[in-house]
Amino acid sequence: MSQRICSFERNLKNCPCTWEPCSRKGICCECLRYHWSHRELPACFFPPEIERTYDRSLNRFIEYWGKKVK
Repeated sequence: MSQRICSFERNLKNCPCTWEPCSRKGICCECLRYHWSHRELPACFFPPEIERTYDRSLNRFIEYWGKKVK
């Protein structure tokens, strides 16, 4: 089984997070761990118009995506 290595440069290039002082940009595993510990999800789980509000809560995620699934 091959081991996959995280590509910081590729992740950083594709990261939609607009929080500029973030030290976790491009380090997806740390970003996910951080947000999940606060009962949130990272920016990449949200469309740009919601990401810019910095409301990364699970409730906001469910509210937005719940409407899209119906």
